Amino acid sequence: DGEGARTVVLAALLLASTRWEGAKARPVAWGHGHLSAGSSQRARNVVMVMCDAFDGRLTFYPGNQTVILPFINLMKRYGTVFLNAYTNSPICCPSRAAMWSGLFTHLTESWNNFKGLDPNYTTWMDLMQKHGYRTQKYGKLDYTSGHHSVSNRVEAWTRDVDFLLRQEGRPMVNLTGNETFVRVMEEDWQNTDKAASWIRKEAINFSQPFVLYLGLNLPHPYPSPSTGENFGSSTFLTSPYWLEKVRYEAIKIPKWPPLSDMHPVDYYSSYTKNCTGQFARKEIRDIRAFYYAMCAETDAMLGEIISALSDTGLLKRTIVIFTADHGELAMEHQQFYKMSMYEASSHVPLLVMGPSIKAHHRLSNVVSLVDIYPTMLDIARIPIPQNLSGYSLIPLLAEMAEDEVSSRRLHPTWVLSEFHGCNANSSTYMLRTDKWKYIAYSDGHSVSPQLFDLSVDPDELTNIATTFPEVTHSLDKKLHSIVNYPRISASVHKYNKKQFINWKQSLGRNYSNVIANLRWHQDWLKEPRKYKDAIHRWLQMNTNE
Repeated sequence: DGEGARTVVLAALLLASTRWEGAKARPVAWGHGHLSAGSSQRARNVVMVMCDAFDGRLTFYPGNQTVILPFINLMKRYGTVFLNAYTNSPICCPSRAAMWSGLFTHLTESWNNFKGLDPNYTTWMDLMQKHGYRTQKYGKLDYTSGHHSVSNRVEAWTRDVDFLLRQEGRPMVNLTGNETFVRVMEEDWQNTDKAASWIRKEAINFSQPFVLYLGLNLPHPYPSPSTGENFGSSTFLTSPYWLEKVRYEAIKIPKWPPLSDMHPVDYYSSYTKNCTGQFARKEIRDIRAFYYAMCAETDAMLGEIISALSDTGLLKRTIVIFTADHGELAMEHQQFYKMSMYEASSHVPLLVMGPSIKAHHRLSNVVSLVDIYPTMLDIARIPIPQNLSGYSLIPLLAEMAEDEVSSRRLHPTWVLSEFHGCNANSSTYMLRTDKWKYIAYSDGHSVSPQLFDLSVDPDELTNIATTFPEVTHSLDKKLHSIVNYPRISASVHKYNKKQFINWKQSLGRNYSNVIANLRWHQDWLKEPRKYKDAIHRWLQMNTNE
């Protein structure tokens, strides 16, 4: 089709063109530890496309067998793909707050989708602008406080309450349009059009370097109005055009343990996400297929940006980065959405292509979104602050002299992710290192931890925390050295209760009606007294944890 033909043309252009040191596999002369090919070289432009809820495992084998993603494949051929890139918090706002600040979630205190960075926080883009870059942002940002629905924040605040309520609509699919319907997520396409137009009409005329950010909503599920006021997003929507990009025979149906064998936090998540009911095999396959089709539409938007850079001749001096805020479970572990440390939720795509970037390169190093901040500064030759949680990825992405490598602050062999929001009834902390994934909860004692050996159990079906106590102890000790997680969990407990009390008092006599009609209204209205009493008991408890 037309999309495939354009990809072939772009590939030919890249082969023929450019003086990309990476593509030519030529040695790069580094100036003062920054990405450059000589001190007189013009600074690189940077374009970052960040989508929402893209499972990073789809960017390499075997996940890439399920759906055709031509522009991600293009970036892999002419750039570098990270095989182990992770979100620092598997939910929209806290994850993006980490990416824009370069700081872990417990440092930004972005505990849920309602609490992010202050609007005037200095981001890496602000620093690049201060140092002479032209800057532009389009589309979804979602890293500052005060956004998302009332339901979303109340569900996060009340996660310690002793009740179970379904907070989401049951995940479902919806096919729209026909075989020629391409622009399903019109808002994303319009923002993509704006970004491509900006490249063609404005960026091409700049005498100074530029950085462009495009934020996409896809492949995040669509809203489900049937769930009522403050409805969630449980609809996987696409058209036959995109569904044709999916290889149904390659779709893996995930294994589910019996509900009684689930980890207690997983059971809470599955229940509140309305996933504990019966799902037919076809239903699960369709949800996954529609999600992959939404990923294919996302890939096409990335293609529009790459095409605009190619058409204007800017591609040869522009570093392109593609990533996401978190993944999508798509019915793995009997859940959809994110809010989990399982691979489908926490593993994100990270691909980098451009001048001086190694071509056709696969990196197995563990990295995370906080590394974007120092990497951007490194590209722009801006001094990197020492207080950041992240590390520049430039030493991994490009050839460097030995003396230069030894002088760099090299990335550690672990990454940290944490979650404190809704759909999980405990603060959650993930330490990912080597073949191990260690997940600790709450205070480290009241909820049992999980340990997975991803080298033999990539689907994370067997918790071996008690089988390998010495590994569990060692990783927990390492986690404690990075973050005092029991103290952080206690701080979140206190924050949640304080915020709920303030919100309740602000409603006055309207409290009972408002709380009954949030996303959990279908369950709440069956036994309103029971749930109000549970909240009352929670409010009377001391939060000394």
